[in-house]
Amino acid sequence: MRVTQSMLSNNMLKNLDNSYSNLGKYMDQLSTGKKINRPSDDPVVAMKGMNYRSQVIEVEQFQRNIGEVHNWMDNSDAALDKATQALQKLRELAVQASSDTYDTDERKSIMEEAEQLKEHLADIANTKVNGKYIFNGDNTKNAPITFGADGEINTIDFDTSDVNIEVANGTKLKANIDPVKAFGASGSVFGDIDKFINALNDNNQEGINQSIESLDENINNTINTRADLGARMNRLELVENRLAEQEVIATKMMSENEDIDYEEVITNLITQESVHRAALSAGSRIIQPTLLDFLR
Repeated sequence: MRVTQSMLSNNMLKNLDNSYSNLGKYMDQLSTGKKINRPSDDPVVAMKGMNYRSQVIEVEQFQRNIGEVHNWMDNSDAALDKATQALQKLRELAVQASSDTYDTDERKSIMEEAEQLKEHLADIANTKVNGKYIFNGDNTKNAPITFGADGEINTIDFDTSDVNIEVANGTKLKANIDPVKAFGASGSVFGDIDKFINALNDNNQEGINQSIESLDENINNTINTRADLGARMNRLELVENRLAEQEVIATKMMSENEDIDYEEVITNLITQESVHRAALSAGSRIIQPTLLDFLR
């Protein structure tokens, strides 16, 4: 086969074009830090990258969900702690007022403090976080306790439905507490406090003594509710740790699939530059002057 000057020129131009493409590829990799910049560069890497990225996004979403559960649980635990302190203070007042040495005026002074503690407990039951009432099940827009014009409790209606939030693939955790366990059915804890207040107002020592027992029961219910919440908080921490490990693994796999080895790419770029310079030098020798160059 006869090799012509045009064949040499065309082959040289084609090879130079490939060399420019390789230089451009290595420059893009160095600029972006990624092995591919479009799916057509390597469909296999692109498909794997989509899967790994989906895993990372899923884990990040579950971590945001865990943050929401933490918000519910931490605020519930803090509120129950304050409720326990208020009930314990009421019990101390009941023990104090049960003494034979206290007269009517002294017991009425205790009654005023008990009324304030009752209002404080009602405020706790109406705890609102980020615009949501956390002690009213999934009916978070409405307060479980409403008040009349005189400031007294009007209605008590706790929603006991569960607020379940997905914290891992196929795993949901209950974020709220059962308000009935903490505040009694229909808010019976407030009824017990009212009985204590009435006994103080009537100077009824027997009624005051009975209030000590009912307050003890309410304190135990609140403590048990906190214990149940604490168990779920411990489980949430375990799930959070597992998600953190999954995030590290998924991110590592995504990095190994997509990210370049800078040392290798720089070496390839330097080598390609040398090859390209050699090709240009050889091409200048291949393309010899023709008759047309002398006819200009």
